Amino acid sequence: MLIGIPAEIMHNERRVAATPETVEKLVRLGYEVLVEAGAGAGIYEGDEQYRKAGAAVTADAAQVFERADLVLKVKQPGFNETLGRHEVAMMREGAVLVTFLHPASPTSLPIVKMLAEHRITAFTMDSIPRTSKAQRMDALTSMSTITGYRAVLEAACRLPVFVPMMGTAIGMLKPAKFLVVGCGVVGLQAVATARRLGAVTACVDIRPEAREEGRSLGAKIGGFEVPEALVHGEGGYARALPAEWIEKERAALAPLIEDADAVILSALVPGERAPVLVTEDMVLRMRAGSVIVDVAIDQGGNCTATAPGEEIALHNVTVSGVQNIPGSVPVHATYLYANNMLNFLGNLLDGGSDRINWEDEIVKATLVTRDGAIIHKGTLKAMQGRAE
Repeated sequence: MLIGIPAEIMHNERRVAATPETVEKLVRLGYEVLVEAGAGAGIYEGDEQYRKAGAAVTADAAQVFERADLVLKVKQPGFNETLGRHEVAMMREGAVLVTFLHPASPTSLPIVKMLAEHRITAFTMDSIPRTSKAQRMDALTSMSTITGYRAVLEAACRLPVFVPMMGTAIGMLKPAKFLVVGCGVVGLQAVATARRLGAVTACVDIRPEAREEGRSLGAKIGGFEVPEALVHGEGGYARALPAEWIEKERAALAPLIEDADAVILSALVPGERAPVLVTEDMVLRMRAGSVIVDVAIDQGGNCTATAPGEEIALHNVTVSGVQNIPGSVPVHATYLYANNMLNFLGNLLDGGSDRINWEDEIVKATLVTRDGAIIHKGTLKAMQGRAE
C-alpha cells in the first residue's frame, strides 16, 4: 500500500498529516510513503528529514494524489489553484482518504458529495468516539486543546480594553468579562486560559458535569437546566437539542452575552452541524468593542453572523470565524495530530495490513463515503435538514 502525504493548501495551514517520526513507523510496518516536497515546511521539517525516514519525496502534488492508495490530510480537500484541479478529482477511484472533513458542515457537504461521486472511501477524524480504545486516536480532543487556548488569545488581542484588572495612577481598571459557551475540551481550555490572563470568566453548558468542570477552574456558571434525557449523546458528548430547547437556551444566553466583553463559542455535537445559539439580534445588544470568536465554525458555527474564515465587524462587535486555529500552533498541533493519525491507521488497517477492519466501531463511526454512497449519519441528517 502506498500512503500519500500532500502539502496542505488551505490559507495559513501550516500543519501536515505526518512527521518524519511517524513516517518512519509507517515504513517499518511495510507501507510505502510518498510526501509532497515542502509539506513539512510549516513545522520546520525539510524534505531530507522525510527521505531519511524512508519516504519518497516528489514536487508534483498531483502525483501524490494519483498514485496513493491512501491519502492522509489535515483539512478537507479543496481546489488547488496552482494546478487548476480539485484535490478530490486528482484521487483515483477506490482510493482512501483520512482527514478532518467536518462532513455535516454546510460548507463541507459539496465536498462529501464529490467524494461519493468519485467513489472515494473517506474517513473523518472529527467523528472518533470518546472511548478508552479511541483515546490515542482522538484528534478532535488534541486539536481542541490548542483551539481553546488560542481562541482566548485571539479575543484578547482584539479587545479594546485590558483583560486583567490593572492598577494605574488614575485608578483601578476593571478586568474584562469572558463568556465561554460549551465546556468541552475547547471550552475548558478557554476558561483556564482566560483565568490565567486575569479575566472574570463564566461558562455555559447543558451537561451538569461539564459545568462542574468549568466551576473547578474558577468560572462562574450560567445557563439553564435541561432534562437529563436530552443532554447526553454517545461517548459523553452533548446531544443536539430539539428546536424548542434551542430557543430556551438562546433566551438564557442573551443576558450573559450582553454583559460579556468577549464570547468564545465552542458548543459542538460531534459529526453534526453546530447548534445556532447566538442570533444577530443578540449581537446587536452587545456593548461596542466586544468580541466573538466562533470556533464552532468548522461545523457551521454557533452564531448566525459568523462568516467562515473571515473576521467581520457587526454593530461595532468583532465576529471572528477563523477556521484553522490549531494551524497557528503548527509544531505541537502536528505532533499531536500525526500521532493520532498513526494510531487511527493501526486500527483502521488491522495492525499493518492493507485490509480495512470494517467491523470495528471506530471505523464505522468515522466512515463518511464508501462505494459511491454517503454513510455518515450526521451528514445524512444535515442533508435532510437542508432539503426540508
